[in-house]
Amino acid sequence: MNVGEVAALAGVTVRTLHHYDRIGLLSPSGRTAAGYRQYSPADLDRLHAVLLYRELGFPLEEVAALLSEGADPAEHLRRQHRLLRDRLERTQAMVAAVEKEMEAHAMGISLTPEERFEVFGEHDPAQYEAETQERWGETDAYAESRRRTRMYAKEDWLRIRDEGAEVERRFAEALRSGVPADSEQAMDVAEAHRQHITRWFYECSPEMHDGLGRMYVEDERFTAHYEEITPGLAQYVSTAVQANAVRQA
Repeated sequence: MNVGEVAALAGVTVRTLHHYDRIGLLSPSGRTAAGYRQYSPADLDRLHAVLLYRELGFPLEEVAALLSEGADPAEHLRRQHRLLRDRLERTQAMVAAVEKEMEAHAMGISLTPEERFEVFGEHDPAQYEAETQERWGETDAYAESRRRTRMYAKEDWLRIRDEGAEVERRFAEALRSGVPADSEQAMDVAEAHRQHITRWFYECSPEMHDGLGRMYVEDERFTAHYEEITPGLAQYVSTAVQANAVRQA
């Protein structure tokens, strides 16, 4: 193949191929009677290796050193495959980190990744933002929650976490003590839960709270969270919340 054909095939310029020839990185195996470059299949294999190493960020001097080691094309492909897999893993990790930042930004959570882990642990709410927006993105409650949370600092989120954990502790203690879920005591804890949401996120009416209570047993993720605290807690909280909604109404 002549230099123009190789340039078109490889997606590089003729000038680049001339430069590779001048520095001894890729010299064509043949010349025509008129002195024009002619590239053999082996030359194309070498060009392929050069371009892959360049794509991986190697400077031309290092590429030349790698290709002068005498490894066959298969060995270069194995090395390049390994390097590309490493790059892919790093890129995927970066994509995941950026997506998490985008979700947190959409939620209005202005915390660093380290701060979010300190506050939320493995249960970062940002991972559910797409679903939350799809289900409730058009509601006033969602807009109000975003408006408020956008202003919260790390200290606010730590307080929210601790207050929420205290409500859950009271629920669990009532359950373990044999307090009926529809009793005044359990409903008082449910009301504290409703006020916690209202204070920090949005105006949670008894009707809205009733819907949340049902979701705690209908959505396996919420159920798993409460069951991790103590067995039977998801149904207990759900019943107490629904009973309190009737009482408040």
